[in-house]
Amino acid sequence: MSQDFVVAIPARYAASRLPGKPLREIGGEPLVLHVARRALAAGAREVWVAADDERIAQALKDSGVQVAMTSPDHASGTDRLAECADLAGWRDDTVVVNLQGDEPFAPAAGIVATAQTLRDSGAEMSTLAVPITQVEVLFDPNAVKLVRAGNGDALYFSRAPIPWPRDAFAKDRERMPGGDEWLRHIGIYGYRAGFLRKFAKLRPGRLEQIESLEQLRALEAGYRIAVGITPEPFPPGVDTPEDLVRAEAYLAQTRQGEAPASGEGA
Repeated sequence: MSQDFVVAIPARYAASRLPGKPLREIGGEPLVLHVARRALAAGAREVWVAADDERIAQALKDSGVQVAMTSPDHASGTDRLAECADLAGWRDDTVVVNLQGDEPFAPAAGIVATAQTLRDSGAEMSTLAVPITQVEVLFDPNAVKLVRAGNGDALYFSRAPIPWPRDAFAKDRERMPGGDEWLRHIGIYGYRAGFLRKFAKLRPGRLEQIESLEQLRALEAGYRIAVGITPEPFPPGVDTPEDLVRAEAYLAQTRQGEAPASGEGA
């Protein structure tokens, strides 16, 4: 059943670590098409791909999604989606889910949960997280960690292990401490179109520049980000040639009816 939200997918052709990434094939079909299908499966009212290259638009022909041709000069996916919001003519109160263009296996339930978390919380932004169960993930700077307030709002995002279990790590840093305090951020966002436009105009904050995490711009400016726990695992996304090989194997296992391990977050 159609839901009262839209999904917007930023798709940049000249990705630095995987040039031409949106058109790289998984199972004989472009990556961006797999992502678009996940958005359609979530039952969004509209699904848009914010592209910067006509070849991306051609790959999505007859897919059921709409394409906004945006400037190739945008510094981030958020800036690209802000232009998409204007091209699509979304009202300021339209709920927008920002699904990253490298998430070919994003669960539909997670996309819906992002929109619902935004509505339920009344926050300016929403996102998802998954519990961390492996100490290697806790110390991996590529795995973004977060801490939440009692109401579920994000207090901080970091590439460092947060919170830091002082007593446990004073004795042993090779195993996960007990408890459920550690969360890994999943890079999916919800906001209303009006806030998306406002966010894209904010100046990058100092914390954002230190951590290289754009979401810190919102926190530093005093806005709320509500964090929900994903109802289903997000298999890892595609950012490198090695990721592409892994995604191909994951898709093959899925088509054979197996249940491959999906890792912690995306």
